[in-house]
Amino acid sequence: MHHRLIAGLTLALAATPALAQDKTLTVYAPDYFGSEWGPGPAIKEAFEAECGCTIDYQTGDLLPRLLLEGERTEADVAIGFDSTEMRKARETGLFAPHGVDTSALTLPIAWDDEVFLPFDWSYLAFVYDNEALKEVPASFEALVNAPDDLRIAIQDPRSSVSGLSLVLWAEEVFGDEAEAKWAELAPKITTVTPGWSESYGLFTEGEVDMVLSYTTSPAYHAIAEEDDTVSAAIFEEGHYMTIELAAQLKGTDDPDLAQQFMRFVTSEAFQSLIPTSNWSYPSALPEAEWPEAFRDIAMPEKAIWLSETEADALRAPAIEAWRQGLSQ
Repeated sequence: MHHRLIAGLTLALAATPALAQDKTLTVYAPDYFGSEWGPGPAIKEAFEAECGCTIDYQTGDLLPRLLLEGERTEADVAIGFDSTEMRKARETGLFAPHGVDTSALTLPIAWDDEVFLPFDWSYLAFVYDNEALKEVPASFEALVNAPDDLRIAIQDPRSSVSGLSLVLWAEEVFGDEAEAKWAELAPKITTVTPGWSESYGLFTEGEVDMVLSYTTSPAYHAIAEEDDTVSAAIFEEGHYMTIELAAQLKGTDDPDLAQQFMRFVTSEAFQSLIPTSNWSYPSALPEAEWPEAFRDIAMPEKAIWLSETEADALRAPAIEAWRQGLSQ
């Protein structure tokens, strides 16, 4: 292209009062999401190429911040809610219908919620080194009855969504016997950490034999580290399913742009990034299009899922059964 034509285009663009790229979408997200190793940067690049706008991630404790700000929030979209938080998030009244056709979703359960849109999911699981641990429990009951020298790390349900999901899982499997089962499992629980990263670090350092994580964790080791020694124990009772969600704020200054992002969440451009950036199953991508390592890892035959109403009702008794069982 001739230099004069470039110069002319530059002047024309400079004279344009408002361009699409001047638009900014403010997205609230957890710290992990916007970090350099999380899915945020790649999603930002892909969406900005489509919308001609800018994504401004504001990261931190997602729901507490929204509860504090209320209708004064500057967020257009919030992404990274765990499904265990749905009831509390919905009760804020801050969110608008997402307007997305959910028929494209490929979750193992039906999903028709008009406000919260899944962008990924996984099953909770106890992960282990398949070269070091030879007797692997094939059920939750077998884990409870395993030898007391088995070393397990879990997360605190009062501070961790994975820990909360664990106690809800135990409540669903054991019912009224949950407290007694926690008491039986207690000698094997080496440590209870505030969050997932602390306990998973103990596992990778060889300090524990098993760690509460996800069925997708082995895929990370296989792809990122070329290490196939990490596996997830699959329990015959089924596995608790966790889902991560996005939602549009009612008070967004640019509802059209927010809607465009919500539609983008279920697009192939977004979904194809999820497996190897967030190390989870994509919510709207057929299994045949998952990376091979994700198709190869063991999958439970049964999904255990609680609606937001059921999870909210079980939350307090499940935590109390865990607390009482571990204190015996």
